[in-house]
Amino acid sequence: MISGVKNIIFLSLFVAFSLPTAWPQVSKVNIETRHSHDCYVDVYEYDYVDVPPQFPGGDRALFNYINKTRVYPYEAYKRRIHGRVLCSFIVDTDGSVCNISVIKGVNPLLDSEAVRIIREMPEWKVGKKNGCAVPVRCFLPIPFRL
Repeated sequence: MISGVKNIIFLSLFVAFSLPTAWPQVSKVNIETRHSHDCYVDVYEYDYVDVPPQFPGGDRALFNYINKTRVYPYEAYKRRIHGRVLCSFIVDTDGSVCNISVIKGVNPLLDSEAVRIIREMPEWKVGKKNGCAVPVRCFLPIPFRL
């Protein structure tokens, strides 16, 4: 009985600690770029590039951009809807932002405003792997506070 429990615990720990390495570092994604509408490319995850993409001016400039650009939807404000919308997007090899999606939404009113903020971002400094520009998936929470 005890050895069976030990085996289950060992197996659980093995699976738990091997999962992070099992996640793909690169995935094939259909990118909608300015130049083409149906193009599958390898997209790197943020943690697996040598140089991650960066908003022009860095993190402080990104937060300033969000705060300056964000418009709280009137209906959401009136209904006291608030929270943090988690979005995903890809910084392409030319620095443009594409493939924006809401990973964890709050309400369609806030979700669409978060997507608009990201869609209107200026071009980023590109991410690099082995010295070459590569598309990189990024995650960004957009907060909405009353």
